[in-house]
Amino acid sequence: MKKRIITNFVLFLAIFYVIGIVTAGACDLEVSLLNQDPYPAIPGDYVKVVFEIDGLQNLDCGTITFGIKEDYPVYLDPNIVNPIKINSGTYQRNYGSFYLAPYKLRIDENALDGENPIEVYYSNSIGATTTLIQEFNITVEDIRANFEITIKDYDSTSNTLTLEILNIGKSDIEALTLEIPNQENINIKGSYRNIIGDLDSNDYTTANFEAIPKDGEIMLSVIYTDSINVRRNLQKTVTFDSKYFQEGNENGTLIVTYIFIILIIGGIVYWWYRRRKKKKHAAKHNLHKH
Repeated sequence: MKKRIITNFVLFLAIFYVIGIVTAGACDLEVSLLNQDPYPAIPGDYVKVVFEIDGLQNLDCGTITFGIKEDYPVYLDPNIVNPIKINSGTYQRNYGSFYLAPYKLRIDENALDGENPIEVYYSNSIGATTTLIQEFNITVEDIRANFEITIKDYDSTSNTLTLEILNIGKSDIEALTLEIPNQENINIKGSYRNIIGDLDSNDYTTANFEAIPKDGEIMLSVIYTDSINVRRNLQKTVTFDSKYFQEGNENGTLIVTYIFIILIIGGIVYWWYRRRKKKKHAAKHNLHKH
């Protein structure tokens, strides 16, 4: 009886030991999202993300496959390696037993503001090869500005071109600068650059240039600093049509002409008056002599 009890006890210990070895040798990976840059990501632009894959010290993981599922709102350029292969056990003493996997993702231009889920998948080559899927969030916000620019006025007498700029984006901007590059349809007489300053969303301002424009399209460069302190350059065009500004210029020309005519008439009247006065004075003087 005692011999049976001892045998069963030894068998129990052996089973417990084997289970312990299997448990200790199981591949247990942990994946976390360390960083995204920029934060928030911008629709239509790229975002850099870094994943940390922990647990690589365990040789029982064999070769690990890790990848990002391409689906709205993130996509990968064709030259990006996805998925990647990582050999377990490749780590150095006194360093973390993890692998950093950086990716450059392209954000869909129609991505919505807020938290957007993306999925990663990973598996190991030893034992159970079940592919695990994990979800993470990428923060997206459209902080880009956009502008409506129109020609508000043109005064040909002073060669003053007035542009009106409306910020139709959802974000306020700083250090707005408007430039008119060298081109055929406009001849800039003074500075080609106008520093405007800050401009809130749905607000507008004006900028004056000394220039002689021709009918047709005029290219503009709109440079500004967004809310994450990135300097951006946006290309815009406006169309100049001289017929919209002729009436005002003709009125100005007529006014100048009228003033000139009045001055001439006034000068003639003044000359006639002075001449007549001199004649009267001379006649009186001759009369007193006699």
